Amino acid sequence: MRQISKSYGVPFVLVSLLFLLWGVANNMNDTLLAAFRRIMSMSDLQTSLVQFAFFGAYFCFALPAAIFIGRHSYKSGILLGLALYAAGTMLFYPAGQTASYGFFLFAIYVMAGGCAVLETTANPYILSMGPKETATRRLNIAQTLNPVGAICGILLSRHFILSELNAADAAERAGMGSAALAEIQTHELSAISMTYMLIGAVLAILFVIIAVVRMPADRDSGNLNIKSAFGTLWKNRRWRYGVVAQFFYVGVQTGVWSFTIRLAMDRLGMLEKDASMIFLYSIIAFTACRFLFTWLMGFIRPVTLLLWAAAAAVGCTLVVIFGNGMPSIWALVGISACMSLMFPTIYGIALEGISGESAKLAASGLIMAILGGALITPLQALVSDAFGIGDSFWVPAVCLAVVLAYAAGIIRNLRRR
Repeated sequence: MRQISKSYGVPFVLVSLLFLLWGVANNMNDTLLAAFRRIMSMSDLQTSLVQFAFFGAYFCFALPAAIFIGRHSYKSGILLGLALYAAGTMLFYPAGQTASYGFFLFAIYVMAGGCAVLETTANPYILSMGPKETATRRLNIAQTLNPVGAICGILLSRHFILSELNAADAAERAGMGSAALAEIQTHELSAISMTYMLIGAVLAILFVIIAVVRMPADRDSGNLNIKSAFGTLWKNRRWRYGVVAQFFYVGVQTGVWSFTIRLAMDRLGMLEKDASMIFLYSIIAFTACRFLFTWLMGFIRPVTLLLWAAAAAVGCTLVVIFGNGMPSIWALVGISACMSLMFPTIYGIALEGISGESAKLAASGLIMAILGGALITPLQALVSDAFGIGDSFWVPAVCLAVVLAYAAGIIRNLRRR
């Protein structure tokens, strides 16, 4: 395949597997919101702290990760990320034993810190594995494993977490004796802990494999001069506005997926386990369209596809807001289909033409933009608690309009040349 140099074959496969693994963590979070809401009788705003902890870690860890790989290597960054990710999953055990929501949030934060290091490392590493002119398409190829990981995460959550939830709602739990309620919660929290620890065991195995495999050296290794690199980057409008677009895109993805199960429960009267199938359909649509968009990039410019997808996503979001029943649910699935190309495409477009010491800092800036998931999801939760789950989708609609404006601006600048 022309997009990938032959010498990068095995490393490309191993690094691409990382995209699958953080996809597992990311999308298990979305089911955790529904799980904690039932287990601990929480509001949408309280459960959204799961996403705040997860995506807040991305903001905190991305820049240190860029400095770390600048001083060491991409391989060192991968190993550090896997170690943190695995450590976070193992912290779910004491969190479950203490039945502490705060401890769970800390475990999620550590786990997400590992994911942030992996994303900061893996994305630019993939971009470097072949010709520059096909870098965005190559990243989309690697990113196709991300929704596969998302599907795995949903299936793990559905069969090992959501299926173990007691059907008693908040009112029924409030009327239970403390011993009976504690027994139910212990079983439910144990299902969460054991599932995450299983993932940790898989991460440990991959850590050993990557540690012993010879990985190519960095093309631009050396110490990172943050002040100089940032000064150069700030003059780059495509990158600067790309960080803004990525912030709002991740807010869309996190908000939509966080409340997919809730919307299905509200519109169709389902329980969490059954509503999780709508989430699964959304991820399947996301995965299928990721392959479709990656193929289309061989014929159509990525930024043009981004424009079309953003416009269609805004339309689907309006159907969710104003519609009802199954039409609104299929529109919800349609949003996921449209979102499938956005993250890697914005990432690749924003980094186009950036190289040398600036590349790692530029990559970390785009990963730090994942903070959008931490800030926009609670905002959508506030709207949901105040006005209803349907009206909360005005928040994703506005965010998608920002992505649409970014794509339109890039196309307008290209036409001026």
